[in-house]
Amino acid sequence: MALSVSSKNHDGAVFPQFDIVSGSTDHKYHSNTTTGGQFQKKIMKEWKSLEKNLPDSIFVRVYEDRIDLMRAAIIGSAGTPYHDGLYFFDIAFLSDYPARPPLVSYRSFGFRINPNLYASGKVCLSLLNTWSGKKKEMWNSEQSSVLQILLSIQALVLNEKPYFNEPFFDGFRGWSKWEKRANSYNADVFVVCCKTMLFHQRKPPMHFESLVAGHFKERGSAILTACIAYVNGGARIGHYDSKSSSSSASVSVEFKISMRQLYPQLVAAFAKNGASLGTLIGELQVEVETETETKTTPCKSEKKSNGGVVKRLFGKVKKAFGLLSAKKKKKTTTETGS
Repeated sequence: MALSVSSKNHDGAVFPQFDIVSGSTDHKYHSNTTTGGQFQKKIMKEWKSLEKNLPDSIFVRVYEDRIDLMRAAIIGSAGTPYHDGLYFFDIAFLSDYPARPPLVSYRSFGFRINPNLYASGKVCLSLLNTWSGKKKEMWNSEQSSVLQILLSIQALVLNEKPYFNEPFFDGFRGWSKWEKRANSYNADVFVVCCKTMLFHQRKPPMHFESLVAGHFKERGSAILTACIAYVNGGARIGHYDSKSSSSSASVSVEFKISMRQLYPQLVAAFAKNGASLGTLIGELQVEVETETETKTTPCKSEKKSNGGVVKRLFGKVKKAFGLLSAKKKKKTTTETGS
């Protein structure tokens, strides 16, 4: 899917890539107190770098009354299960910055959409010293920057096959069994990304309200079209392109059921923001009664069930909607970092 980045507000006005605002009461680190003034000069350099070098798909707001805080929004890249989504990160600088990297928290709504992004909001990244890595991958007080952090999250974390972000699984890229698991994980991720879209539209972060409304007004139609293509097997999840020919990609019963329930909610949310949806309005037609395919769950051994088709299907639905709760995720995937 070709990414069309919007930087316009809901009313069509331009939403700046970088701006200084006032008021940080909904910020993750609002209650933090940072003393000392030596780090401020370095932060001002960060401001200048971000204002000049941000790509079109990243937006940043800094606070005139809290120079130690920052918030960033990243648009998910095309060719990934994160495409067209908005992902928000709250940033806080410590008093000895840049001796130590800033604190970074993902606005998760309790969902875990990636091995590196926990339901608690923790961001697991070598550059933040929250995960082990080679010396050149760790925070360097002389060279590392906030821009580097944001670009790393966009390219290395929110990537095409996040399943392989797990260190143990990375060595199995290209193996048929593990690639199937990666595709199944992408389906789970896309479902939760759609849920995240709904939460952002219901409660957008302060100072990003118009970005959220404008973005989904413009991209709503494309997101819904991709949902239909994925459910019908017209494209691999994360790889819908309106110009490409249809394929025979397979998806699980679980995914179809999840999308059937989420689709009308997405329609309502996008329509409320003024998206032009045309024939996309309505319920997604999904046939699941005759499905016989099974889903491979990442990071968990498959178990046979003798409880009948109805019991197995009900179990899959429960897993779909509880996928990224912190408790269940600990059972289904090995956490990256501590």
